Amino acid sequence: MKRYQQEAVEVKIRPAEGEYLKVRTQSCGDQPAVITVGRGADWSPLACKDVYGRAVKEAVQQGFGSGVFDLSPAAELGLPGICAALEGIFGGAYRKNFTITGQWEPDMTCYADGSGWTDGELQTALELARSVMEARNLVNRPANLLPADCLAQELADLVEGLPVETQIYKCPELKERGLNGLLAVGGSTSIHPPALTVLRYNGAPESSERLGIVGKGVAVDTGGYSLKPRASMEGIKGDMAGGAAAAAAVRALAAAGAAVNVTAVIPCCENRIAPDSAVPGDLIRSFSGKTIEILNTDAEGRLILADGLTWAVQEEKCTRLVDVATLTGAIAAMLGQVAAGVMSSDDEWYGSLEKAAALSGEKYWRMPAYEEYEKLIESDLADLRNTSKDGCGSITAGLFLQRFTEGLPWLHLDIAGTADLKKPVWQHQVRGATGAAVTTLFYLAKEMEQVSAK
Repeated sequence: MKRYQQEAVEVKIRPAEGEYLKVRTQSCGDQPAVITVGRGADWSPLACKDVYGRAVKEAVQQGFGSGVFDLSPAAELGLPGICAALEGIFGGAYRKNFTITGQWEPDMTCYADGSGWTDGELQTALELARSVMEARNLVNRPANLLPADCLAQELADLVEGLPVETQIYKCPELKERGLNGLLAVGGSTSIHPPALTVLRYNGAPESSERLGIVGKGVAVDTGGYSLKPRASMEGIKGDMAGGAAAAAAVRALAAAGAAVNVTAVIPCCENRIAPDSAVPGDLIRSFSGKTIEILNTDAEGRLILADGLTWAVQEEKCTRLVDVATLTGAIAAMLGQVAAGVMSSDDEWYGSLEKAAALSGEKYWRMPAYEEYEKLIESDLADLRNTSKDGCGSITAGLFLQRFTEGLPWLHLDIAGTADLKKPVWQHQVRGATGAAVTTLFYLAKEMEQVSAK
């Protein structure tokens, strides 16, 4: 996407009393349409994404093969507005035209125009939008074309050409190091072995601060012997949306040259049924040394994230943590597809998330973490159990993960309801993967730039 400097036919798309006017059909030959959006009274990054997403959908519906988008209204919000506009344009134009060769292509060529913004801002916004679309691509890909070992490599390939160190730890080393949470899920359930992908970006080499983003990378999740019900089977290929978001956020930060240190730790595996798969009642010792009683093999995400969090703390020396995962169906039952659930051990760190979410336009809701809930994951045989004794599934899943954060400031993002949609909630979305959490993680890391500068 770049500036357009030739003549074109103007098409105006403006909100009126909360509604959007249809694009009038115009004959423009080979010229692109100039698409001008109008801002409403509530002009925020989310509103910006929504109106530009609607604009591109209207233009595509009217048959325009290319369009020039006036970014002047978006520029009123500064860089976050430009980023929101481009995510809206890319998101609305995105089409899940998957073929066996593995490509998704938008239906429209887009250009930028208007005033109040710079080419540098456009480039940053472009890379962030591309990163969101890359996350969508990975989540939308069928599981037979993205098995666990391939996923681990694809996540590393996402940052190719950028100043990011990548390392993939494969099954023999995982066994040697004792990542038994990851191995219990993927070590014997599939012909595709588990792996741990680590992406390291050092944008502030003089700073001792390092953000650790731990993403769930379950390439296919049948539930194991705690088999999922039929209605839940359709989306099991997307249980790696957290891992995709973590890698995409690092990609965006590196492309922007952000002055912050970030490491993404993404355990990748498959949760299938095999003769030596874990069964309810098994007992394991995690990478941290804590023992876990497995009472539900479909509560596998917290097992691999436990090892991922421990790795981020002990091996990568991260000073702040955020995990992101399609972790519980309970969060979708509670919040639907509008907001993701959050838990946090630190009010100041949660405040940083609130600031980041205001810039990204994504919605999050903080869950309680009262100590009384801790009793629900107590085990008679181990340090803790991997499922609740009595309800509160999203809360207890978060409290389980907190046990592996070693007291560091920590955020847990449960995106199970927002990562993949059958019906879009906003106009910058389409059916399928949303790229949930990528922009929020980007702005959360940018919040740390001030800490790194001290």
